[in-house]
Amino acid sequence: MKFDRLSNRVIGCAIEVHRALGPGLLESTYEQCLVHEFMLNGIVFRQQWPLPVQYKEVRLECGYRVDVLVEDALILELKCVERIERIHEAQLLTYMKLSRIDVGLLINFNVRVLRDGIRRFVL
Repeated sequence: MKFDRLSNRVIGCAIEVHRALGPGLLESTYEQCLVHEFMLNGIVFRQQWPLPVQYKEVRLECGYRVDVLVEDALILELKCVERIERIHEAQLLTYMKLSRIDVGLLINFNVRVLRDGIRRFVL
């Protein structure tokens, strides 16, 4: 898989976390460890970034949050599930549409080899 430079850096950090922890922990654990890895690598991010819904002329705070927004250019949706379902993909694509950010990574840490748990989406 060929990815842009930022995606490759993020994936490298995710692989480091997965190598250290393996599968089977809570999503929140992987998120905390991943953002720590970002800090160590000088990657700018926003954790649990609020994502309002714009409906007609009204901005609605509906409680949606992006797991991690990286350098205002890449959305990360983190999972720790048996398998990625279409609803997980739809969630990431909707977040990308609402935020007007064109690139997203769906990362499932509950896999034996992390590369099998990574999906990249581009609008």
